[in-house]
Amino acid sequence: MKLTLKVWRQESGAEDGHFEEYPLEGVGPEFSLLEALDKLNDDLVARGEDPVAFDSDCREGICGACGVTVDGRPHGPQEKTPSCRQHLRSFEDGATVQLEPFRSGAFPVVKDLAVDRSALDRVIEAGGFVSTSVGTAPDADAIPVTHESAEWALDLAACIGCGACVAACPNGSAQLFAGSKTMHLATLPSSQKERSRRAKGITRAAEEEFGPCSVYGECAEVCPAGIPITAIAGLNREKLRQVLRNKDD
Repeated sequence: MKLTLKVWRQESGAEDGHFEEYPLEGVGPEFSLLEALDKLNDDLVARGEDPVAFDSDCREGICGACGVTVDGRPHGPQEKTPSCRQHLRSFEDGATVQLEPFRSGAFPVVKDLAVDRSALDRVIEAGGFVSTSVGTAPDADAIPVTHESAEWALDLAACIGCGACVAACPNGSAQLFAGSKTMHLATLPSSQKERSRRAKGITRAAEEEFGPCSVYGECAEVCPAGIPITAIAGLNREKLRQVLRNKDD
C-alpha cells in the first residue's frame, strides 16, 4: 500500500508552519495512523531529516493524547474512534492523507502535530474532583445508586479528554468536555458535597479558557467516546441550580 502524507510542519508556536508531502510505502491497511507516522519517522531519521512530532501514549483509545486532524476532521474518518485506532483501511491505495494539529486558539502548537492542551487540565483543576474522607472504605451498599444513574454516569465518564470537541467547534468551545466532567459526578450521590462549587468552578474555567457554546453540535459528531450533546444541557442545568441556590457547596 502506498500513501502520500501531507503533514503540517511547524518548529514552534512562535513560527509559521507549512504542509510538506511525504511518500510512504511499505504500509498496509492494518496499520494504524500512528504506526504510519512511526514508519514515516523511521524513514526521515534514516535520511537524516527531522522526524514529525506528535503525541501518543497508550495507543488503546483511552488516554486521549494522540489527537490529530485527518483530512479536516478531528481524529479521522472513522466515527467514535480516536486517532490511534484509525486504520489505513479507511483510505484508498495511493491516496493523499492530510495531517494537521487540532486547530484552536486554546491549543497552541508545540511542534508539528503536537499541541498544548493544558487548558483542559485547568478546567479539571477548577472542579473535576471529589473530596472524600480517608480511612476505612464504606460498605459498597451503604449509598444506593440506581442502575440508570450508574449507567448514565459511566457513559459521561467515558470522556478521554482529547480535545476533539474543541477542535471541531467553530467557536472553540469546550462545553461538551465540561459537561461530561460535571455531569458524571453530579449524577452520583457520593459526589454531591461539592456539587454547586463544582458547577461554578468548571463553568467559569471553561468560559475563561475556551469560546462560547452556540450548540452547533459539531463536538458530539467527532467525540470518540460518544458523549451526547445533552451533556451540555446538563452543564447549563447545574450552573442554573448553583445560581438559584446561591451557594458554593
